[in-house]
Amino acid sequence: MYYQNKKMRHELKYYITYYEFELLRQRLRMTVQRDKHSVNDDGYHIRSLYFDNVTDLALHEKNWGVFRRDKYRIRIYNECDRVIKLERKSKYNDFISKDSVTLTRCEYETIMDGEYDFLQKKDSPVARAFYLKSTLGKMEPKVIVDYIREAYAYQYGDVRITFDKRLKAGVNTFDIFNPNVVTVNAIRQPQMVLEIKYNSYLPTHIRNILQLSSHSRSAISKYVICREESIRHFSS
Repeated sequence: MYYQNKKMRHELKYYITYYEFELLRQRLRMTVQRDKHSVNDDGYHIRSLYFDNVTDLALHEKNWGVFRRDKYRIRIYNECDRVIKLERKSKYNDFISKDSVTLTRCEYETIMDGEYDFLQKKDSPVARAFYLKSTLGKMEPKVIVDYIREAYAYQYGDVRITFDKRLKAGVNTFDIFNPNVVTVNAIRQPQMVLEIKYNSYLPTHIRNILQLSSHSRSAISKYVICREESIRHFSS
């Protein structure tokens, strides 16, 4: 599906227990390939810095269920600066789209210093949109979101299945490279987030492996979960 020249994908999200995770991963590993970015049996580490404006528009739009909305974040993998992505995740009802541009470590530091002019010169709609949101829309860093992702991919239907484990919120810094970042658990129950993304269809055997009919789909936002947890942390 395309929306204003954007390729849209389905996205399904579920809370699952660690017991359910062990059963599902065993079934998946018999038929689906592990993600190529995995560094060990646990998967790989993701750390994102989310941005929002002074009125927390992205936070409220998610809670209000606004049909079309965007979130901006800077993301790194395995606590390394080899790959730094500035991303915009767009939501259109039940469909998602993601656009990104690569940043250097110096460019990241420049953004963190509150300097955005260089983004106007990058050949990227995401960079220019981020510039406008930050300068005119007063967008600023809000929370670090931290977790371990175990991912699987299936080529037919471009299916991607991820288990996001040990979700935590940063509470003492907005610097994703700070070696002393303090994080707190964002999901208090022994649960994790199962996400399934695909293009036009989800193959029946994948649906059966995941036993989706036995799980209740949830409107999960890791940004909202971690942001609300960070707010609770500072108000307690």
